Parts: sequence; C-alpha cells; structure tokens
Amino acid sequence: MSKVNVVIGAMAGLAVGALLGVLFAPDKGSETRKKIAKTKDTKNSLKHKIDEFVENITEHFEKAKEEASEAKETAEEAMK
Repeated sequence: MSKVNVVIGAMAGLAVGALLGVLFAPDKGSETRKKIAKTKDTKNSLKHKIDEFVENITEHFEKAKEEASEAKETAEEAMK
C-alpha cells in the first residue's frame, strides 16, 4: 500500500502547489477567487477518483487473497 500513499502524497502536493501558485499570482481578487473555486472543484473530483482507485485496488487484493487461499487448500488436499 505504500505506492498508493506515494500517489496520494504526490497528488496532494500538486494540489497545494497549484493553490499556492494561484494565491501568489498577480491577478485581481475576483479572478483569484474564481480560480480558487475551480481548484476546490478539481480537488473534490481528484479526491473522489483517488477514493475509487483505492477501493478498486483493495477489492483486487481481497479477490487475489481469496483465490490464493483456495489454491492453497486445493494443493493441500491434492497432497493428502
């Protein structure tokens, strides 16, 4: 699961960097507020996609774990 944590950390760092870039850009306040609102929408969308990705990976690991357990039991029965 450490790769997932690295991906999540990289995405969070990217989001923070984008937000800081918007905040320090020499735009009007109204333009900056529009960009921040857009960034929040993007953050929520990204969070949703990451949650789906983690859920999908977890399901695959659980399925592989079950299949490995069944294969082990089958092999043990065959050896008896």
